[in-house]
Amino acid sequence: MQGLKQSELNWIREVVSAHNMTASKLGTYAGQVQDPQLKQMFTTASTQAKQAAQNLLQML
Repeated sequence: MQGLKQSELNWIREVVSAHNMTASKLGTYAGQVQDPQLKQMFTTASTQAKQAAQNLLQML
């Protein structure tokens, strides 16, 4: 992704940061719930958020 403006790069950094924060919170929630289905849902969503952040970083 060449030719990105600084403002666009900053926006991507914010999105990556938001995905990482979401992944962290979802991981925490997964560790706190007792229901296996909820635990799996939070774990899956956390993994997906981490992957989205990694994918964005790889495109830069």
